[in-house]
Amino acid sequence: MKVLGIGNAIVDVICKVDEEFISKNYLTKGTMKLVFDESEFKNLFSNLKIEKTISGGSVANSIVGLSQLGDKVGFIGKVSDDDLGSKYEEGLKLEKVEFLYNKKKEDLPTGTCLILVTPDSERTMCTFLGTAGKINEDDVSSETVKSSEMIFLEGYLWDEGEPKKAFEKAINNANKVAMSLSDQFCVDRHKTHFLELVKNKLDVTFANEQEIKSLINAKDFKEVIEFGKSLKRMLVITRGEKGAVSIYGDEISENTIKKDLVIKDLTGAGDLFAAGFLHGYLNGSNTKDCLNKGREMSSKVIQQIGARL
Repeated sequence: MKVLGIGNAIVDVICKVDEEFISKNYLTKGTMKLVFDESEFKNLFSNLKIEKTISGGSVANSIVGLSQLGDKVGFIGKVSDDDLGSKYEEGLKLEKVEFLYNKKKEDLPTGTCLILVTPDSERTMCTFLGTAGKINEDDVSSETVKSSEMIFLEGYLWDEGEPKKAFEKAINNANKVAMSLSDQFCVDRHKTHFLELVKNKLDVTFANEQEIKSLINAKDFKEVIEFGKSLKRMLVITRGEKGAVSIYGDEISENTIKKDLVIKDLTGAGDLFAAGFLHGYLNGSNTKDCLNKGREMSSKVIQQIGARL
């Protein structure tokens, strides 16, 4: 298997909202908020019109992208044996992704992410993790990890206790490790741990400019470049309208964004960028071509609603 993804198994529920909805519900546009109360979460989208429901989760989206590019891939994510859990598994199987988790009836339901798309195409997410956030080391098979060329992890999954143990078990048995820092709130919550991972454990790190600057307390992008050069590990940074940059020692590659795209929804742009880059990386492409493949995939997904092509 080329890549085994380990992440939050989340069903994405996509809704269009106006700017007022975001401010009225005290949400910060463009970020992800964790909602811990199930009734609060249900209340949030009780009056919204659902545009689309998709098997989601950041790493799962990337894994589906890799499958669409022809790579043999698998995914481990915790779901409950409920309606959404069954739909989640079916959704991955339809995309030729091997779902390497045996679901059973859990105390909490399958996780759900409410994706609110404003008229400017920005997405704001509210996530009720449900049982997804309860992944533990027994859910991760060492043999499955060892039989994969690379594992791909997400910062969203990291948390103290059982998820952290699952993470560490996967990393300790992996041949190569890639990870997305996921969101600035993840970086701010887990800065010490993430920095240690980036410096010592990850072969490839994906971050946007905001996340990496927060991680190393950088004042400007020059400091990010210097940090990346000192790592001697692959650091890939997306910079919005400025394109993307990869740093590996003194080798720095960059590309620009595609122009004149009709952007409908930015959901999944980073996930599909990672899929394109990893496809190139694992199939022997040079770094510039990896960046370009990432750009190609992310450019496609932002011209439609939802995080899957």
